[in-house]
Amino acid sequence: MNIFGHNFRLAIWGESHGQQIGISIDGIPAGVPLSAEDFETDLARRRSGARGTTPRREPDIPQIVSGLYNGMTTGAPLTIEFANRDTHSQDYANVMRHYRPSHADMVAYHKFNGFNDPRGGGHFSGRLTAPLCIAGGICAQLLARRGITVAAHIRSIAQVEDRPFSPLGEARDTLLAVQQAPFPVLEEKAGERMRAEILRAREAGDSVGGVVECIVTGLPAGVGSPMFQGLESHLAAALFAIPAVKGVEFGSGFGAAGMRGSAHNDPFILEDGAIRTASNHAGGILGGISSGMPVVFRAAFKPTPSIAQKQHTVRLSAGTETDLQITGRHDPCIVPRAVPVVEAAAALVLLDALLDRNTDQIAWSAPQGARP
Repeated sequence: MNIFGHNFRLAIWGESHGQQIGISIDGIPAGVPLSAEDFETDLARRRSGARGTTPRREPDIPQIVSGLYNGMTTGAPLTIEFANRDTHSQDYANVMRHYRPSHADMVAYHKFNGFNDPRGGGHFSGRLTAPLCIAGGICAQLLARRGITVAAHIRSIAQVEDRPFSPLGEARDTLLAVQQAPFPVLEEKAGERMRAEILRAREAGDSVGGVVECIVTGLPAGVGSPMFQGLESHLAAALFAIPAVKGVEFGSGFGAAGMRGSAHNDPFILEDGAIRTASNHAGGILGGISSGMPVVFRAAFKPTPSIAQKQHTVRLSAGTETDLQITGRHDPCIVPRAVPVVEAAAALVLLDALLDRNTDQIAWSAPQGARP
């Protein structure tokens, strides 16, 4: 249910308003240098605090409780915990009696016979993406040693669009800059219009959705498998585990359905002795296996379902229809905070696939016996 991966396996646990949330990771090679400080950049990118985000302020200080000794991974499962400190559980008193539209309250009630924790969405909450960022940060560190970069940006919010990544690749400086930007877009003017759209939705007691686009550079050809174990299949599974993701497309995606084969096919060329393609409508994946071209995909996020406007629902105890006014602290748009989460999901899938391809894990770790 909450376990993902084959070689690099993780289990995310906890609820939004429980005492703790956390993650247990199995399959990390021994000898990888690691500290809590390594996670701060990605956690800060995901953390609320900017104008237009939820007022909930969680410090997100990771506590490494197993799998680390003298600053190096031991090869044993790595367990990391976060304390939930800024919870306002009283804001969810109505959830016990009403289903919130477009939330998982109703399905969770039926799945778990009413024993689920509904506060803040419980185990279905976006709060659980904090540990996912931890796993992704570890994976990104290991992927970087192989020259592989995973970067994402806000492709659109509502009807406002940023320029897309070039399907043939982006300069490393461009990718680093967008990862370091407070609002991760490629064109600042587009970012200004997006921020204005978010604030307009908030003032109206409403919310907006958007699209996150991700690119992977440096991934060699031959990573992945056909059919059910394909790279697209695993990436899609990880992306759909992120709360609010409602669609995923690779390369030209749904646009390919309106193209002719002569336009969509990517001609093979030789470039500096390497086989590449002149275009990249396939998004860097053919037959479930990486082609050596940049992997490009997009994830669509629905508008935040918790809005201040009155919504129609059902009152559980009475079995009658009624109106519901949701209170509490919520993001009018989760897309900006979701960018590092999309990167994390991609990184863990790619590392898992590479470990499947490379059984000699020694190359992933520090020199034998090396200690800080």
